[in-house]
Amino acid sequence: QLQLVESGGGLVQPGGSLRLSCAASGVTLDYYAIGWFRQAPGKEREGVSCISSTGGTTNYAESVKGRFTISRDNAKNTVYLQMNSLKPEDTAVYYCAEHWGILAGMGSYEYDYWGQGTQVTVSS
Repeated sequence: QLQLVESGGGLVQPGGSLRLSCAASGVTLDYYAIGWFRQAPGKEREGVSCISSTGGTTNYAESVKGRFTISRDNAKNTVYLQMNSLKPEDTAVYYCAEHWGILAGMGSYEYDYWGQGTQVTVSS
């Protein structure tokens, strides 16, 4: 059974960096597009970034373009989200999710399995 586990969250000062990991078990990620989402307290879940199954196509929310980078290592069955120049408004629980197929967008409805999330807090 597919399981996604996020890690790498934590407390960081504004301007700092974190790298989140999304490790899959139970299946190979080669055939899955992966999305990263986040949900801040009192707000709806929003798409942050997504990557195609081969890694050849990526997309980002406008709010993170130029600061976040999504990548994947299918040999390690892991997808990453490198977050630089973090801002307090990036504070949220970050989730990864999988879509069986080559490519998906950043609508949460497109994704089937979700991890449990990892907390990212940006504060001085």
